[in-house]
Amino acid sequence: MNRAFITGITGQDGSYLSELLLGKGYEVHGLIRRASTFNTDRIDHLYRDFHDPEARMFLHYGDLSISGQLTDLLYAIRPDEIYHLGAQSHVWVSFDIPEYTGDITGLGTLRLLEAVRKTGIKTKFYQASSSEMFGAAPPPQNELTPLQPQSPYAAAKVYSYYIVKNYREAYRIFACNGILFNHESPRRGETFVTRKVTRAATQIKLGLKDKLYLGNLEAKRDWGFAGDYVEAMWLMLQQEKADDYIIATGESHSVREFVEMVFERLGLDYKEYVVVDPRYFRPTEVDCLLGDATRARNRLGWTPKVYFEQLIDMMIEADMELARKEKTLLDAGYLCTGNHHLIQQYR
Repeated sequence: MNRAFITGITGQDGSYLSELLLGKGYEVHGLIRRASTFNTDRIDHLYRDFHDPEARMFLHYGDLSISGQLTDLLYAIRPDEIYHLGAQSHVWVSFDIPEYTGDITGLGTLRLLEAVRKTGIKTKFYQASSSEMFGAAPPPQNELTPLQPQSPYAAAKVYSYYIVKNYREAYRIFACNGILFNHESPRRGETFVTRKVTRAATQIKLGLKDKLYLGNLEAKRDWGFAGDYVEAMWLMLQQEKADDYIIATGESHSVREFVEMVFERLGLDYKEYVVVDPRYFRPTEVDCLLGDATRARNRLGWTPKVYFEQLIDMMIEADMELARKEKTLLDAGYLCTGNHHLIQQYR
């Protein structure tokens, strides 16, 4: 039985990756941070109590800021594959907490690679790099495009990208960078623009909300489905030789296009509900990201299955169901206006 260790297992990608690996017969270990509230809702459907003899997913408390603990965990688990997805991954927030972002998103990768080196375990390492590293570089972007980060988050990811390449060359560690362009799903966090839009639009449709406040509507992104992208992560670690790969759909759409299509699907005119708020603009914008995934297609045999319109339909359907539950509870007096996040417990 192959054994995998996933940082960021409670996130969008971590949940889809866990499903994929468990489906392939893996034993899955995940790193989670201790908190006073549960934050495991994305993987609760996969979890079995560790007393269950059929349990194959195990969670370990830890933190990417504590190097000794990471070393101890890797020595105890001895994973065949490591998927490093954990990070402070919100670009806009990285401008507010740049030091923390650099520590976790950048140095966290170094700590994990050092744990691999010090333990001497034979493992394959995947690093979740980001299209944000390209920043101001003109599209389309491929593996040879110069990196021009435009945020503390992107700069931290650039550090992680190069430290992976360095450890691959210096210590012969099987380590890959997956440069994933924007990938979304119904499990996307609600502060990310795509999910923010589908959540708000479905709430507006049912009369639960009046307005949606957004920043730059002209920014263009290459949006894919997270469920497709985690398959590419796995494929990278099944190769004989470690390398770096762009994962993208090859299509770019503006935030305005995304918003317009979501509201149109719901029979609404977005211009009546969407307000541009300058407070949501980044200090330095990234105008256009468009990925060229030729290498992944030729070497990994990977191609996306879900494209822009299908992704939108998928997210609308999930958030409309959530909004209906929310409205039912609100109408019954179990939920107060402004406390819509409480619906999480009724999913």
